[in-house]
Amino acid sequence: MKLAVVGGGSTYTPELIDGFARLRDTLPVTELVLVDPAADRLELVGGLARRIFAKQDHEGKIVTTSDVDAGVEGADAVLLQLRVGGQAARNQDETWPLECGCVGQETTGAGGLAKALRTVPVVLDIAERVRRTNPDAWIIDFTNPVGIVTRALLQAGHKAVGLCNVAIGFQRKFAQLLDVSPAEIHLDHVGLNHLTWETAVRLGGPEGENVLPRLLAEHGDTLADDLHLPRLVMDRFGVVPSYYLRYFYAHDEVVRELGTKPSRAAEVAAMEKELLEMYGDPALDEKPALLAKRGGAFYSEAAVDLAASLLGGGGSPYQVVNTYNNGTLPFLADDAVIEVQAAVGPNGATPLPVAPLDPLYAGLISHVTAYEELALEAALRGGRDRVFKALLAHPLVGQYEYAEGLTDRLIAHNREHLAWA
Repeated sequence: MKLAVVGGGSTYTPELIDGFARLRDTLPVTELVLVDPAADRLELVGGLARRIFAKQDHEGKIVTTSDVDAGVEGADAVLLQLRVGGQAARNQDETWPLECGCVGQETTGAGGLAKALRTVPVVLDIAERVRRTNPDAWIIDFTNPVGIVTRALLQAGHKAVGLCNVAIGFQRKFAQLLDVSPAEIHLDHVGLNHLTWETAVRLGGPEGENVLPRLLAEHGDTLADDLHLPRLVMDRFGVVPSYYLRYFYAHDEVVRELGTKPSRAAEVAAMEKELLEMYGDPALDEKPALLAKRGGAFYSEAAVDLAASLLGGGGSPYQVVNTYNNGTLPFLADDAVIEVQAAVGPNGATPLPVAPLDPLYAGLISHVTAYEELALEAALRGGRDRVFKALLAHPLVGQYEYAEGLTDRLIAHNREHLAWA
């Protein structure tokens, strides 16, 4: 089995490599190709990847290349984890929106739109290369904003599924709090990428006992601290929101906080420098503890599980993924991309039925879906007016004056990545 990772020079990659090594019975990889244009990073990451495989007696071959066509040729699955513009572009995404009094964040709001505009054309180009070399390959997208990128891939006819680590993070957290195996936890997870709620936590599978009320009663303070939201938000509605909902539920508070500290991108850039120095140590043969602070917790387990199921192996029958709505949420179009539990197998992902949603959640999902449709249109066709419309439609912007100022700033900071600008 051959897998390719585009963006393989990422400091995330050793997390993924560790998962491939530990879970080789689930996903028997014989060849893993790391693809990245940054040759210096790729050499460091590739060296550590080989040492991790060797330490864990994994017989798979690890290849590094900057040639996308050669890297994806013959691959059974291609994982996308790229960041167009690097941490420098992310730093801009997280700072210039604050000048207009709006949240600066790399996956939602104005910063998230900037990332989508930079990313979608690049991802579609890579996907076309995959289709030319191996049209049967699955594309697993971990590249943010996952919902918009996955929708772009699916609309272009690619065999694609989007993946995020938020759900598996909740699964592991809930399992720890309940002192059970993660495999026993099934989430009623519903919404869009980075806009989701856990409406039930079931033991044993989709029909299992809902223990969410118990979790909230016994561990509500712990969960609230993790989410940086008041406990009353969960107690009042009986759900656990993704921590990304804080940008919506406490927007002004978050803006004030972001204006008083360095950006997350600046923190990550410093962390990446230290990680790359570690990766260059020939004695290092395991992922360093520092990597846990980089983000992407449990990404490797989620990626292995999804790839194994898509490729006919031993993956879990139900997984939280990003895929077409196809009637699952009746208030959305079929071609909207949602993030829900799905039955996953060689034919792709089929969402499980979702109980009717309270208007409190359905309304915000509809609002952000409208934004995502406009954002994808702007990413595919360009133009200042399309960027403005997408910003105006976003619930974290929503005012004409803000949208005007943000449009000008977005284009100014991303001109080198926007062919139409």
